[in-house]
Amino acid sequence: MRSNRSGLTAELRSAQKPTEEQTRRFNLFLTHTYGRAVPLRWEQDDSLRSGFQLRVGSDIYDWSPNGRIRQFQDHLYGLQLQPGQEDLIPLLRQAVEDWSLAVVPEEIGTVLTVDSEIAVVDGLEHAQYGEIVVFTSGVKGMVQDLRRGKVSCIIFGETEEISAGSVVRRTKKTAGMPVGEQFLGRVVDALGVPMDGKGRIEAEIFNPVESPAPGILDRQPVNTPMETGLLTIDSMFPIGRGQRELIIGDRQTGKTAIALDTILNQKGKDVVCVYVSIGQKTSSVAQMVENLSRRGAMGYTCVVSTPAGASAAMQYLAPYAGCALGEYFMRRGRDVLIVYDDLSKHAIAYRALSLLLERSPGREAYPGDVFYLHSRLLERAAHLSDELGGGSMTALPIVETQAGDVSAYIPTNIISITDGQIFLESDLFFSGQRPAVNVGLSVSRVGGDAQTKAMKKAAGTLRLELAQYREMEVFTQFSSDLDEATKSQLAYGQGLMRLLRQPQYAPLSQHQQVALLTAALNRVMQDVPLERMEAFRTGLLAYVEKASPDLCRRIDMTGLLTPEDREEILDLSRKFLTGFREGGKRGA
Repeated sequence: MRSNRSGLTAELRSAQKPTEEQTRRFNLFLTHTYGRAVPLRWEQDDSLRSGFQLRVGSDIYDWSPNGRIRQFQDHLYGLQLQPGQEDLIPLLRQAVEDWSLAVVPEEIGTVLTVDSEIAVVDGLEHAQYGEIVVFTSGVKGMVQDLRRGKVSCIIFGETEEISAGSVVRRTKKTAGMPVGEQFLGRVVDALGVPMDGKGRIEAEIFNPVESPAPGILDRQPVNTPMETGLLTIDSMFPIGRGQRELIIGDRQTGKTAIALDTILNQKGKDVVCVYVSIGQKTSSVAQMVENLSRRGAMGYTCVVSTPAGASAAMQYLAPYAGCALGEYFMRRGRDVLIVYDDLSKHAIAYRALSLLLERSPGREAYPGDVFYLHSRLLERAAHLSDELGGGSMTALPIVETQAGDVSAYIPTNIISITDGQIFLESDLFFSGQRPAVNVGLSVSRVGGDAQTKAMKKAAGTLRLELAQYREMEVFTQFSSDLDEATKSQLAYGQGLMRLLRQPQYAPLSQHQQVALLTAALNRVMQDVPLERMEAFRTGLLAYVEKASPDLCRRIDMTGLLTPEDREEILDLSRKFLTGFREGGKRGA
């Protein structure tokens, strides 16, 4: 029984005036349901040719034809095929036979004001935070702010058809994302609606866009490599399956390129990739999808796109929708890579919504809960325990900095949430170092746990060598008289930096990286001119793969580098170097 509410009145709308007996029964129903006598008023409504609508406060009992159809639709939406059942007709027939009209109230509200992407609604007394509501125009919204006597909703769609006085209905459902295998290879928006013109997608289930992160007991250590195919990252800042590694840097420094190369490198490795584009240009997203398709990567990739022209509400929802899609595969024992490009724009969209909701601004005008906005998203990346299937979801959030300022509000927030960061430096990028990874400011807190033994051995002293080179390079800026040892060390460091240059869309396999690092750190390339380093690297890899395919296959399969394998790589490298010196054409 509902609690008493002062000032409660009931309004009955129908085409014909109720009889005395019908009025008496309505009054009995109201007294029983609401605990006291409720004044009843009748109003004629010729649009209701049959049935009636009874409105009590914010509750509405809709026994009109439209109300009955809506209730029957809700009944059908709850149907599920049993395991092994393929024919839907008997299930529908049984549903029709079992269905009866229930006396359940719909809670409706009235739009007080609508401004930009926010609607303030009166009457939804029992609405919950995050609940989906439906306006009379069919546009959906989500409850985002609860206050005494009214709620504020963000709107997913056009606001032109919503005005003051419009009716809003509760759905008693939280926001969900349709998920399933058919989403692979497709481009969808934050609500799961296809954007690529390839037709409708049959969803298997709906996953809530907001769900609790796995607990400690539901996780297991991150110990399996998520190889990016980039020599700089896999050798010095390894990423593990289930890790959260931030990609951070100024605009146009190659942040997205690293994410795309990582997606390309998952080809044939049974990894599902989800790319979430937030506030990017539509042309940029289309070009990226074309590149992935041309290289055969869209078969295991889904793109969730909310372009720059999309509403702030859709941009706010997009990463959670992509995460819900990734969780579908993770909870089925699959390995997932999800890229959020980028969370700076996501925070800006959330700030816009918060200011429209009249929440108090804090540092840099962001609301106080902007840290929680990203922590509850990124914490959902995990390597699940074997009891839960052993699946994983690896997150690569991207954040844009201004003039390299990593101490700004959003960058520091996300740095403290993630398990490391790859910092891209503008000066390195413009000097031709691609990827422009700053070795000093980048870190992976998982470290060698997510590296194969072969990569550990091959990359052993690389960070130390580069650190010494950077220190010596700064020192020599103030001195022109250098001894031979210093010159040799500088040339060696420059060679290593040139070796780490890698063109986009050309990820390296594990055996290729191991061969290059083994040769470089044993100074086989010491005397190769910088301008010929690219030709030497390409030729060396081709030579090793042709001369010893079993060695390459063994390293890829086992992840081990035995002393014998190491000596074989060095021997092949020295032989190739001899031929490379004698004739540049054969080396190239």
